[in-house]
This record gives sequence, structure tokens and C-alpha cells, in this order.
Amino acid sequence: MPVPGPGYSITVRVEAPPSANAAGDLTTAVGRTGAVITAFDVVESHSDRIVVDITCNALSADHAEDITEILEALPGMHVRKVSDRTFLVHLGGKIEVNSKVALANRDDLSRAYTPGVARVCTAIAKNPDDARRLTVKRSSVAVLTDGSAVLGLGNIGPEAALPVMEGKAALFKKFAGVNAWPVCLDTQDTEEIIRAAELLAPVYGGINLEDIAAPRCFEIEARLREKLNIPVFHDDQHGTAIVVLGALRNALRVVDKDLSECRVVVCGVGAAGSAIIRLLNKKVPADIIAVDIDGIVHSERQDADEHLRSIAEQTNAEGRTGTLSDAVRGADVFIGVSAPNLLGEDDVAAMNDDAIVFALANPDPEVDPLVAQRHATVVATGRSDYPNQINNVLAFPGFFRGLLDAHAHNITDEMMLAASNAIADVVDGNDRVNASFIVPSVFDTTVAPAVADAVRRVAVSGGTADPEAQGGATGGAVVGAPVLGFAEPGEEAEF
Repeated sequence: MPVPGPGYSITVRVEAPPSANAAGDLTTAVGRTGAVITAFDVVESHSDRIVVDITCNALSADHAEDITEILEALPGMHVRKVSDRTFLVHLGGKIEVNSKVALANRDDLSRAYTPGVARVCTAIAKNPDDARRLTVKRSSVAVLTDGSAVLGLGNIGPEAALPVMEGKAALFKKFAGVNAWPVCLDTQDTEEIIRAAELLAPVYGGINLEDIAAPRCFEIEARLREKLNIPVFHDDQHGTAIVVLGALRNALRVVDKDLSECRVVVCGVGAAGSAIIRLLNKKVPADIIAVDIDGIVHSERQDADEHLRSIAEQTNAEGRTGTLSDAVRGADVFIGVSAPNLLGEDDVAAMNDDAIVFALANPDPEVDPLVAQRHATVVATGRSDYPNQINNVLAFPGFFRGLLDAHAHNITDEMMLAASNAIADVVDGNDRVNASFIVPSVFDTTVAPAVADAVRRVAVSGGTADPEAQGGATGGAVVGAPVLGFAEPGEEAEF
């Protein structure tokens, strides 16, 4: 199933003889390895040699090494160096701090820094809520992790988690104009993480918890929501659940089924699976069957801890037992947030007609999408090289934009459901929904503003926003303070 992709793109610089056959020998050798050449450039030309850069997409890091060795072994060829283009993107980090104000002369300096800044400090000391309007807190989020559950890599620690958190911060800025910063903590102690978040909260308008292992992540999130007056969002839980529900709404429209008549199987009951189950129950499906590594979760399981008992209380109304294969037989929807290659073709075939399969384990899903498509009507994955990519970037940038614009203090299920509907409406509202298009592209510029507006409206109507934000994204501005929000169609957004 794996195909060469840009995640393993390399550029190999090779010295070759100045013969007419050299270029053909090089490209043929690369092609035989299964790599895909994306560029071939002559960078030097001499009477006795040429130097070329061959850029290609490989299958894996090991495959990239194989390509290099094969080129080095060609008669008369010598590999000077190999550049991994993914590592080049990360050199020196992916984010930076830029000033929003001019600092060209003494007048500028006196307003942005001393002595003028003292007046702003005094105003905030008198009214701490003014920090939301007069500082970076107005549009800033902490991306907080302990590095204990990073991607599919597991417990790799704070330093190794930093590239992921940087990437998250870049996405916040790109898609919603939110200033986010990585906060990678060198502790995996629940109490220390909670205390650290409390100490840094004054600087930020919200906290995005990221890649913290279950079940600790549940306690950390719950207690921070109680302690802090800024919203706390665990993207591995809530971002995933929001996008899954939006995609499922449109998928059900494609197959002309009502969720109230559907049995849904959720494979994986960690952070993402637990949140999907909780939010999905708000929509009242016929039943949800939760499955973990030991099979169907039910109330009589002897190995059930507090977390599994909670899942059992929310699911499996008929008390089913057995394996994943038993769970999917006769099911209408499969949602996988677990591990690769758990579902076989026979399992998908045993589901009800017009089945929906969301195989979201990344990078390798629970079932080969091409195999699933033989029997299921709608198939989605977490990958970018198949239709219907379920990607959290559809949710978290706009979700936080809405929270920040509303000066929200907490997060509710109603906000998450509104965000989910907003994502679905970007496709459904324009009547573009079909089996291969149930969610918008992550690069659709209408998504984040739609999600932000939906979240802000719920925050305001539900009383979780500051009174000053009642007027919308531009509400609560003070004289001389920047007005921030999304522009109307056709206007330039001012972030």
C-alpha cells in the first residue's frame, strides 16, 4: 500500500562522466528502485565530468538509503551528498517571532517600549482583563505537551516532540492568524504539568494540550478546565472528534441513512476514541460498540479499569461480546483510531450495505483503503494521498480563533458540535458532497472562518464569552487597540 511521497523526498548530488548516457543511466537506476523522480538538474558541467542533482520521492528512510547506494555503485558515478528535504524544512526551526509594530526611530521605541509601555502596564494592573486586548494574549495559544504520546512514535520526550509542536504552531498561524508557541515540559508528572500550565496561563488566551498519553490526559484537561479562566482544548480528543462528526454527517447523507438507525463501531478507546464516543452520543445513534486491543468493551469485562468502565457505560446497549470482527458484523459505520491492519476484507464485507469506513490510524490505516472500497460506499483515512482526509487542521485553528474572538473562558460540547456542523456545511452547504468528498480540503480558506464564527456565536449565546465580546470578533476594542477578526468576503483579513 505505501507509495513514494514527499515525506521521504531526497536530493542526491552525483558526479557523473560527461557521456550522453549518464543521465539515462541515473534516471533508469532510480526508477528501478520504485522511487519517483521529481526533478533532474545539471548543477555543474566540466570537460571531464558533470554534477547533477536528482530529486525523488522514496518509500521510506531505508528506501532512500538504498537509492543512494545503487547510484554510488554505478560505473563512473560518485555520490557527493544526500539532502533529506524534510530535514531541510526543519533546519533552525519552523517558526519565529516578528514585531507587528514599526521600530524605526525613538518615537516608535518610546511607545512600544519605555517610557510609554509603562502606561499600558499600569492599565492592566488596574484591570487584568485588559491583557486580552492590549497584549499578545489577545490572539495567543500555548501548544503544551510532555512528549509522552507523539504521533505514532510514543513516549519520545519533550525535545523530540518539539518539531511536532512547532508544526502545530505554524498551522495555527497559517489558517487562523493565531499566535501559538510550543511549550514542551520536561516532566510527565500530572501535578507538575497542571501547575506549569497554571503558571504560564497569564500569557495566553487558550491552551492546546497535545500528545499527552491517556489516561493522564483526561485528568489534566479536566482539572485545568476547573482551575483556569482560559479555554483548554485537547486536540487529540476534541479536534479529532469534531472533524469525524462533521465527516460522518456528510457520509450518512451520501448513503441516505439516519444516525439514529445506525450501529457504529469505534475501534480504539484512547484519547481520540473516547472523545468521539462522547460527542457521538450527543447525536443519539442506535448504538455504539467500542473495541480495544482485547475486544469489545462491555460492563462484565474482568480487565476493565475506571476508564473502560466509563466507556462501557456510554456504549454497547445490547451487551455484545467478542472480537473486532464480531463487532463490525452487521454494523453501518466503522471508525478506527487505533493501529494498522486490524480489519480484513471479509470484515468490511460483513458490514451492512452502504457501509461507511473511517480508517484513521496514521500513517497506516486499520484497513487498506483500496480494499475497503470494494465493499464500503464511503471510505475515509487520515492520509493525504486518498480521498476524504480526516485532518484535525480542519478544526483546531478556527476553533481557537472563535474562542479568542469571543474572549471565551471555557469550552462546551455545544461549541464542538457547532464546529463540526460548520465543517460539514462547507461541503454540504454548497451541495458538493459525494462519496469521495465528505470533508473540505485542509487548504480551503473558508473552513477556519466558518468554524470560528460558529464557535464564537455559541460562546456568546451560551454566556461563556466576556460581555465586551458580545458584538463579535471586533467587540470590546479600546481606543487605539487593534481590531482583530476575519474580513468580510472580498476584503483582506486583518490579523
